[in-house]
Amino acid sequence: MRKYRSMGSILLDFFVYLVMILVLLACLAPFIYMIAVSLSDANAIINNEVKFIPKGINLDAYKQIFSYPNFLRAYGNTIFYTTIGTSISLILTTLFAYPLSKPFLRGQEIAMKVVIFSMFFSGGLIPNYLLISKLGLTGTRWAMLLPFAINQFNLIILISFLKTIPAEMEEAALIDGLGYFGILYKIVIPLSKAALATVGLYTAVFFWNDWFNGLIYLNTKQFPVMLFLRNIVNGTSMLGDAAGSADKATIGISIKSAVIIISTLPIIILYPFLQKYFVKGLTVGSVKG
Repeated sequence: MRKYRSMGSILLDFFVYLVMILVLLACLAPFIYMIAVSLSDANAIINNEVKFIPKGINLDAYKQIFSYPNFLRAYGNTIFYTTIGTSISLILTTLFAYPLSKPFLRGQEIAMKVVIFSMFFSGGLIPNYLLISKLGLTGTRWAMLLPFAINQFNLIILISFLKTIPAEMEEAALIDGLGYFGILYKIVIPLSKAALATVGLYTAVFFWNDWFNGLIYLNTKQFPVMLFLRNIVNGTSMLGDAAGSADKATIGISIKSAVIIISTLPIIILYPFLQKYFVKGLTVGSVKG
């Protein structure tokens, strides 16, 4: 039978789509403008001729960035922190979340309360720095990886997802002689790809965007690309080296825009490949009935 929709329902859908389009445009507009500025000629930038379409294609900003030796090193550092940090985080979070998803585990409720408490209360910056320093992690890459390996929010997401896996499957595996580590590896992990992709995306974005911890714990050669970007935005690097007939401030704006594009583009490209897992991982287990 053909279903007829009321005028109120049609107007509501139109309003929802309109709001979504406006939000999408609000998110895309700054990014498109940055691309246009990074590709535009210096004279066009000075005269405020650049809107959302590049004026006089000029790649000098990108050439300047890639000619700067520390940029490629910082980019490689960020890739290392993101890949290794995300891998370590997924392994430790999974090993922590799996036993906490079992209601028969002794002390499970106490452990969950400790996790939630630590989610809202922390020791603060100075105690954390003293702890990492006493552990001998300052000045090493491990200072960016180990202290942030487990995030409480990601842990709770994974625990909620693991609770939706039928207990009968694990009981059957136990009867067949498979241990808990075997169940985790052969049954739980394959069924938890959506949740793991969600947690992995959150973790990868954190490691990719993190610059403050690098400023505190790392040496110059170990800086991530976002810290390099922060230095450029603050005018502490590269602007004094910019050369050409245009004003140095204008060249600096173009370089800043180019660095923002290069720094954020990889993580933006990664999201569409994980979108279906991202949505499923957040929704599965949220409603039971």
